[in-house]
Amino acid sequence: MSGYWFRLRDRIALAAGLVIPFLVALALVPFRTDLSATNEALILVVAIVAVAAMGSRTAGALAALSAAAWFDFFLTRPYQQFAIADGDEVQTAVLLLVVGLIVSQLAVRARRLQAVVVTDSAHLSSLQGTARLVEDGGSPEAVVEYVRRELVGLLGLRGCRFEYGTLMGHLPRLEHGGGLWLRGPGRITEYATWPDGETELRVVGGGHYYGRFLLAPFPGRPLPSEEARLVAVALAAQAGAALDTAGLSHRG
Repeated sequence: MSGYWFRLRDRIALAAGLVIPFLVALALVPFRTDLSATNEALILVVAIVAVAAMGSRTAGALAALSAAAWFDFFLTRPYQQFAIADGDEVQTAVLLLVVGLIVSQLAVRARRLQAVVVTDSAHLSSLQGTARLVEDGGSPEAVVEYVRRELVGLLGLRGCRFEYGTLMGHLPRLEHGGGLWLRGPGRITEYATWPDGETELRVVGGGHYYGRFLLAPFPGRPLPSEEARLVAVALAAQAGAALDTAGLSHRG
């Protein structure tokens, strides 16, 4: 569903890149004799930034091209023609295009940096929540359940369960470095997308193996970011520490 939403958002942003500068330029037509070309261009730059902030670099670049074209067509003499008679207005149109391209890239970059900050905050919140539960004397079962729920959201899983002390089957494994590997006799496979079936994330505490989280992803989807996978490993380590502190039986 999230992949569909991102594709839909990108299509909407591309359409907005064409339409919004046109509508803004059209709205400025009644005021074109009162406003300077520079002020008109600045207003169109705002429209470009708005498109870039909600879409991709492509949408921002399209908005800059659209803004320059409609600035020429509606707001410079001769009106309703793609031609500019005044040399200063030619310069303004060129600057509008160049500045629009630059600020659209900056707007996209700022939005992505904001997304990184939000994601990092969410990751930190997951780790802090587990640590707080341990410090407050939560049972190891409660810690395991908390981690299980966090893993579902963190990794975008359709399900997750915890299995105590067994190593049945031969499953792909999410390892400490964040990689996803299937290690078999004479063959090692690294995955860039989620494999079919379950993936294991082992839980170790104090050097002892206590069990594993069995991750049920949506097959074929790209793996989450490396940061998300490393946070998942850290959460499993916190669960292992809680189990080890409680002195539960383990199997090597």
